[in-house]
Amino acid sequence: MNLQRNKSAGFWVAGVFSALAVCSAPVHAAEADSWPNRPVRVIVPYAPGNTGDITLRQILPQLEERLGVRFLIDNKSGASGNIGAEEVVRARPDGYTLLLGATNNYVINQHLIKGMRFHPQKDLAPVTVISNAPSVIVVNASLPARSLKELSALATQSPGKLAFASPGIGTPPHLAAELYKQLAGIDLIHVPYRGSPPAVQGLIGGETQVYITAFSSVAGNGSAGKLRALAVASPQRLPILPDVPTTAQQGLPELVTGNWWGLSAPVGTDAKIIQKLAGTIREILADPAVRQKYADLGVTAVGSTPAEFAAQIAQETAVWKKVIERANIQAE
Repeated sequence: MNLQRNKSAGFWVAGVFSALAVCSAPVHAAEADSWPNRPVRVIVPYAPGNTGDITLRQILPQLEERLGVRFLIDNKSGASGNIGAEEVVRARPDGYTLLLGATNNYVINQHLIKGMRFHPQKDLAPVTVISNAPSVIVVNASLPARSLKELSALATQSPGKLAFASPGIGTPPHLAAELYKQLAGIDLIHVPYRGSPPAVQGLIGGETQVYITAFSSVAGNGSAGKLRALAVASPQRLPILPDVPTTAQQGLPELVTGNWWGLSAPVGTDAKIIQKLAGTIREILADPAVRQKYADLGVTAVGSTPAEFAAQIAQETAVWKKVIERANIQAE
């Protein structure tokens, strides 16, 4: 097989994939029955090192062993993840080009970015959600708030004076904070940064007071003793933060947010392929050792069925559409 070096991604990619990406010929039943019989490319539409990238790599050895072929991660960032997602949409629906997308790709971008050339619910076939990084509401330790109720009370007493950080307009942390504002009836100032590391530094330095993000974003970074976690925006507490109560336990049960990562295929991919892939990943994610590795990263192993993933996309699309419209958020 002809192999070519992808300099930006830093690994080898089979040259045959380029041809497949522009061919949408239907897949015959025999092809579906024999899937997979050659390497599978998984496009991650963001730079290497993101949570989805890390959690997928955690299970790649087991996935390759069970299915007998290599899975090659191809990081193609740009346009809020749309560049990589569009390549998957255009690929032949044969199960050899997949998308590992985040919440943005499936339920948010379509409401923010004008002129998108594809529709997630029409052009992508859900396979499974691999991992979810529940949001944690974190404040600068100098803020006199030790619970979510106290934070809301402070914001009510001083409307428009407390600020929340985000890694950019329209990102999950931005929308999570907007949802919090709407549910709690409070006013917070949005301070967008260019990425999560500077947002964390802004929070540590006191430029902002609040950040709603995945735990992995604020763990380390010299934040010990400088930041305080008030709540986990998840139905259950995080094992890595056992003493931090959930939003529901603090009176805001609707404030459930996170950044999850799901695998999908081009629409038209044979259901046999989708079910085989989803079932294999579910089995891997059910392994207690794998679940513990994820928990140590501050994320939850999911492993939903294709139908459950489709229902999640539909439900969250409606939720974030309302949040975006109410907050009048527009992409940069």
